[in-house]
Amino acid sequence: MKKIAFLAGSLMLLASGSFAQLERKLVNENLPVELTFHAPRHINLFTVEPLDKKSMHFAIMHTFGPLNGGIENLFGLDNGANIQFSFEFALSDKLSLGVGRASTDKYYHIFGRYHLLQQTQNGKMPISLSLAGGAGVNSSNYDFLPEAAPNFSERSSYWGQIMLARRFSPKFSLQVSPMFAYFVDPRTIYQIEGDQEFYLAAALSGKIKVTDRSSLTLQWIPNLNSDLTNNLGIGWDIEAGGHVFQMYFVTSQALNEPYLLAGGNGDNPWEEFRLGFNVNRVFAIGQKKSKY
Repeated sequence: MKKIAFLAGSLMLLASGSFAQLERKLVNENLPVELTFHAPRHINLFTVEPLDKKSMHFAIMHTFGPLNGGIENLFGLDNGANIQFSFEFALSDKLSLGVGRASTDKYYHIFGRYHLLQQTQNGKMPISLSLAGGAGVNSSNYDFLPEAAPNFSERSSYWGQIMLARRFSPKFSLQVSPMFAYFVDPRTIYQIEGDQEFYLAAALSGKIKVTDRSSLTLQWIPNLNSDLTNNLGIGWDIEAGGHVFQMYFVTSQALNEPYLLAGGNGDNPWEEFRLGFNVNRVFAIGQKKSKY
């Protein structure tokens, strides 16, 4: 009888100790909110979604001609695509660097993202805050202007972005992104409509989750210091087999940040709608498994 009582008491002590440890763990946990957005890219813009250390994000982005070409041009698909490839590698859980190339103007660029704050599940940190920036160069052929061809510096452009986001619920996320773009000499850039050197905008990115693996998405980039028509995009994100596919309609053919701010969007928000899609893939190069 004494042995049974001793055994029962021991089990109760073990159980109480285990529950106490579990309780302390739950009280102290400060886990970050993950998957505020489906991928580091959201339609055309970067998001606060970080990469795990030693993982790589590969993105292929496409936009086609305007839908108003009608069936004769297969609603813009016959007009050719602007295609951008980019590789981004995470040096740490906070810092990642990347390179990319867009077919429009044969634009090569480098970029980086740094994640200052990440929203936590216990609400102690209510927002995520990240910074992004980069530089690029138009490498188009200027052989038709052999004596007046712009030099490397005159072909260059720069951009920066602050990303402030919050996942308000498992179904709804929102990001606000003040951003700027600077062109050393805008006269050397073929595929933009603006003629000024500096552009300022405040971008809005939204996600409404519809199923466990798909969401309705929104992009709006209002210009703050130019009279260009604002950029508007509406899309659908799908997670499938380790990839994130993004299909959307957007008013600009541009795929990199400076051209998004200085490029054309038609005379009204609905005139230049065109089909676009992205393919995102994150590779876990290190031992830590990717969350995507």
